Amino acid sequence: MKKSLYWLLAIVITLVLSVYQRMTGPTYPQKVTVELNGKPYKLKLPRSGVQQDEVITIKGVDSRAKAQLHYRRYPTSEKYTTVDFTYHEGDLQAVLPVQPVGGKLQYYITAGWKDYPADEPLVIRFRNDVPASVLIPHILLMFGAMLFAVYTFLLVITGKTYKKWLWITVATLFVGGFILGPMVQHVAFGPWWAGFPYGTDLTDNKTLIAFVAFLAAVATLKWKYNKWVVALAVLLMIIVFSIPHSAYGSEYDYTTQQLK
Repeated sequence: MKKSLYWLLAIVITLVLSVYQRMTGPTYPQKVTVELNGKPYKLKLPRSGVQQDEVITIKGVDSRAKAQLHYRRYPTSEKYTTVDFTYHEGDLQAVLPVQPVGGKLQYYITAGWKDYPADEPLVIRFRNDVPASVLIPHILLMFGAMLFAVYTFLLVITGKTYKKWLWITVATLFVGGFILGPMVQHVAFGPWWAGFPYGTDLTDNKTLIAFVAFLAAVATLKWKYNKWVVALAVLLMIIVFSIPHSAYGSEYDYTTQQLK
C-alpha cells in the first residue's frame, strides 16, 4: 500500500471520529421541527452560549403563530419561567437570559400545544467567548494529533517504520492538549485545568489518558514488543476521543455562587 493511501485512510478515519464526537457532544445544537398552524418549521436549539442573551428564533412564520419558551436555572428545582415568543420581521423570537460563566439553563419550547424537545428539556451552558487566535490552533492541533496517531497505527500494522510519526503525534498532542487546551479552558471558564486531580472534566481527562498512553509507547521504543504498545495507545486514544466533548465540565453553583 502506498503512503498516499495511508494518508487518505487516516484522514477519512479522523474526519469520521471528529464528526461523531462533535455531533454527540453536549454543546452541539439540537435540531427540532415544530408545528405551527399546521406548518412545520425547522430550528436549532443551542446548548452552548457566550456572555450574552441567547435568542431562540423560529424563522419565516405567520404573524398569528404563537409559541412559548420555558426555562429555569440548572441544576435547581425552581419553577420554570415562561415567556411568549414575539413576532419580529417574519420571525418568532424569545430570549434565554445570559448566565454567569459556567451557569446553565434548562429549557423547552411549547408550540401548537406540544413541547419541544418531546422527551426532556435541553440544557445550555454559558461561557466566555474564546478568540479564534486561540481556539483554531487548538482544534487544528488536536485534529492533527488524531490524524498522526491513526497514520502511525497504519504504519505499525503494516510493518513500516513508525518512530518518527510516533514522536510527531506525541509533540502535537502535547502542544494542542496541554498548552493550547488549558488556554482555551482558562479563557472560556477560568480554570487552567479541570481534569484529574482537580476536577471531572472529560475533555481534560481524556487528553491526559491519551497522552500517558503515548508516553508509555515512547518509553518502550527499544522493547521488541513496542509496536503493540503503540497500537494499544492509538486504539485507546480513538476510544477516549470518541467520548462526547465537554461533558462533566465546569459548572456554576447557584447555591454557593461559585464555579465548580
